[in-house]
Amino acid sequence: MAIEKKQSRFLTELDPMQIDRVKQLVLASNNIVITCHVSPDGDALGSSSALCAVLKSMGKNACVVTADCPPKGLMFLPGVRDIVAATRQADRAHELFSAADLIFCLDFNDAKRIDRLSEVLLASKAHRVVIDHHLDPCIEADVIISRPEVSSTSALLYLFLWQARWTRFLHRGAAACIYTGMMTDTGNFSYNSNDPDLYLIIHDLLLKGIDKDNLYKLVMNTSGESRVRIMGYGQYRMQILHPHHAAIIMLNEDELKEFDYAKGDTEGLVNVPLSIPEVTYSIFIREDAPDYVKISMRSKGDFSVSRICEEHFNGGGHTNAAGGEFKGPLKEALQLLLEIIPTYDKYLV
Repeated sequence: MAIEKKQSRFLTELDPMQIDRVKQLVLASNNIVITCHVSPDGDALGSSSALCAVLKSMGKNACVVTADCPPKGLMFLPGVRDIVAATRQADRAHELFSAADLIFCLDFNDAKRIDRLSEVLLASKAHRVVIDHHLDPCIEADVIISRPEVSSTSALLYLFLWQARWTRFLHRGAAACIYTGMMTDTGNFSYNSNDPDLYLIIHDLLLKGIDKDNLYKLVMNTSGESRVRIMGYGQYRMQILHPHHAAIIMLNEDELKEFDYAKGDTEGLVNVPLSIPEVTYSIFIREDAPDYVKISMRSKGDFSVSRICEEHFNGGGHTNAAGGEFKGPLKEALQLLLEIIPTYDKYLV
């Protein structure tokens, strides 16, 4: 394609030596595994599924292996139903990692972010390539393509494919996956979305035949009854800590069961309190098991929720979007939050 002949088309340019090295590794590989972070979101699944489709179009034996199952709201994405999730197919997941001669690590910067698969990843003799947009990658790999200024791993993957001259292998289904990843990691291009490269990429994806309006409807405007009910209940239970410009939404295991909760039903709930002008950051704590609590945080402006997740909840992410975990009872997780929140007042603008 003509657009692939001019390497200065995008403002973001990747290291040509890294591009060439990845191309060499792919061409020399027979079995390729792609993996992404635990509780995969639209960007993790979109980038992973798109890369898998591209590699298959090139004639490679490629698959996506994740620590757990994709949320039901993203099962419409091409290729997602073929993903091997370790929670359901543990033996198969380990077999694929063991047979791999090349592993792509997408949308995570630390092996601990793939949970139960971290040990098998680190034990593998396969070459590794990291493509990610999170800060400070600490995964040992042959090639690390890390660009935190890019809004999503899906966008970064497209920039890689374009510079590698591999977008000719990107068909409509894979293009839809990339668009979904870009859309979900920017809140339908409502934040972290002032990069002109994004809209050049969208232009290219539209030429591949994606229906961006339908993708928006499927991702942002389609919900099951249980999701609608639990989202409303969660907002009703919201607590606002006015002196600290913070909001907390908390759901325990019994409440999740009462609403017939399925993975993905609370996606986006943590963002809702940010519509309140007085709220600078929002925290959602969900009890997934009696002694395991999932933490999600979002913020506005320069207030870093990543700092909180890194320092207290064995997690991390971006300035305005981060997550972590707490191993213990829900009430202890809430108690810790109430203790540490005042210590971050000094970072409020």
